[in-house]
Order: sequence, then structure tokens, then C-alpha cells
Amino acid sequence: MSRFEQRYHQMVVWLVLLILMLPLLATLGYALATEWGATILPRGLTLRWFLELWRDPRFLVSLGHSMLICFGALLFSLLLVLPAMFVIAWAFPRLDALMNVLILLPFSVPPVVSSVGLLQMYASGPVAITGTPWILIGCYFTIALPFIYRAIANNMQAINLQELLDAAHLLGASTWRAAWLVVLPNLRQGVMIAVLLSFSFLIGEFVFANLLAGTNYETLQVYLYNKRNDSGHFTSALVISYFLVVLLVTWLSNYLNRGKR
Repeated sequence: MSRFEQRYHQMVVWLVLLILMLPLLATLGYALATEWGATILPRGLTLRWFLELWRDPRFLVSLGHSMLICFGALLFSLLLVLPAMFVIAWAFPRLDALMNVLILLPFSVPPVVSSVGLLQMYASGPVAITGTPWILIGCYFTIALPFIYRAIANNMQAINLQELLDAAHLLGASTWRAAWLVVLPNLRQGVMIAVLLSFSFLIGEFVFANLLAGTNYETLQVYLYNKRNDSGHFTSALVISYFLVVLLVTWLSNYLNRGKR
């Protein structure tokens, strides 16, 4: 590749990145502006909207709710999916085709339809959990399942699970010891990708959170919806803060994963 072609490709990449970043930069500018109306550039800059947001106890509580629900659903998914995937890949590989169909079933029913059914089932009776985090964790589990399953399944195919287990058996390890000490460390990257992908999707989920919990257990997206009629500068600061939280969690996860290599 010539120097001209290399610079051309770099220019195209930077141009695409700039186009993708323009909406976010505009939102950031509006969140920092004291006033931005008919002029091209804001008339002044201030941190007032960010300070007002992060001093709001309601925002901090909703952020904590979203984190608790997302990581609770992801932990539940990993504890259930990882052993099941290991058993399928090791003992019943023919079931993989059936699992690929089953994990897509949550997407076949619109969230609004699912929410109506869940409201009728869990609004009363012995298991009345609407308006609580438990029903959201269950719903988010079904949403995260396809992302987690596919990411880990691809990782299992890449590491050649059967050969790893056969090698561990030849060295005298039991199946479950080999799964814990050999297979699981090799799946760390796939698990991390699955968690980050699912987290970035779950923390932005609105329909289930609004219909099944609402203000009884307000999440970040419900808080943003309830604040939609407030100052546009305030909601812009909220959107930027939401983006920074996701970016921080992603960076922290990558940093911890890199430190274990």
C-alpha cells in the first residue's frame, strides 16, 4: 500500500468518525451552553446543568437502580447460560441448532405485548412483583440471553472446546476441573464482550422499565422520560452523563480484562 493510499484510508476513517460524533458533540455543546438559540455557536459555557444533575438525589437513585438491574440480569444470565452451554458443547453438540432458535424467541414478541401479559400475570396473586426490580431482572435476562449466548458460543468454537477437554483428560483432570481451570479462562474474552454488549443495550431499555416498574422503581431511562419537559440543557447533560457512564464501565472492564492476560 502506497503512502497516498494509506493517508486516503486514514482520512476516510476520520471523516466517518467525525460524522458519527457530530450528534454527540452537538449534545455536549448544548449541555455546556448558557444559552444557544438563534446563533450558530453558544453564547457562553457553564457547568451548571451537570452540577444540577449530579446533585439531584433522584438521578443518583435511578442510576443505581439501572446498574443494579443490569448487572443482576447479567449475573443471572451468566450463571445459567455458561454451564448450559458447556454441557451442550461437550455432550450434546446437536442441540446447538435448537438453541440458536430458542434464544431468538424473546425478539419474536414485541416488548409492549410482553409487558401487558406480564402485568396480568404478576400484578396480583402469590407472585406480585410488578413495580419491583425482580420483574425487570427477569425481563432483562431474556433480552440479554441472545447476546450472551452468541458471543460465548463463537468463543467456544474459536478455542476448540473438545480438544481442550481431551488434553485436560489426558493430564488427569476431571471434566469439571478442566472446565473451571482450562475452559473458563479461555472464555474470559468472549464473556467480557457478551457482558459489555448486553450492558450497553440493557441500560438503554425503556419499554419494560416504564410499563412494569415506572416511578415505583425508576431507572435511568424512565428518569430521562419524566424529565423530558424540563430544560433542554438539563436533558442534554443527562444524555452525556449516560454516555459517559457506559464509556466508563466499558473502559474499566477492558482494563481489568487486560490486566489478567
